[in-house]
Amino acid sequence: MQKQTQTHQTIQPLWLRVTHWINALAILIMATSGWQIYNASPIFKTLTFPSAVTLGGWLGGAIQWHFAAMWLLAANFIVYLSMNIATGRLRRRMFPLHLKRVFGDAYAALRGKLGHDDLTHYNAVQKAAYLAVILDLSIVILSGLVVWKSVQFPLLRTLMGGYDNARVVHFFGMSFLVAFFVVHVAMVALVPRSLLTMIRGR
Repeated sequence: MQKQTQTHQTIQPLWLRVTHWINALAILIMATSGWQIYNASPIFKTLTFPSAVTLGGWLGGAIQWHFAAMWLLAANFIVYLSMNIATGRLRRRMFPLHLKRVFGDAYAALRGKLGHDDLTHYNAVQKAAYLAVILDLSIVILSGLVVWKSVQFPLLRTLMGGYDNARVVHFFGMSFLVAFFVVHVAMVALVPRSLLTMIRGR
């Protein structure tokens, strides 16, 4: 009876599903166009990205894609975070979070013994990962503002350690998002029911 009730209840509300997929699309566009922009002036001379995984075709085209996705990501992230706070979902699903529990769940996951039966609750590793992504998205947006309009945001530029350092922060911030995306897709493959909840809500 409990399993049947859980199957029919809404696990992921509509606003969360919409913002989740918009975030995924915006990050995909920003990452691939960002790699094309990066190739025009690499931070690390030995690292460039093959054209097969970049978007835009050339620097100007990549910048247009990047700016378009930038506004989409920033606006959608504000809606996502605001709704999470306003509905109390952030507090209910992400807290409490204990460091000892994070390591315990991570160890269980590595041994293949971390359960995923109840999708209405996040384990400690999921909580830590989602909170890290929220923080990282904030850093990506702020460092992106410095890279885009360095003169107009002097305080942000100073906090980032200057323009060149802001580029490094932005690069590693986006790299973290891409790494999270890859792990997230892998976890969905292991627990395909989680994909259904993000499509139909339950």
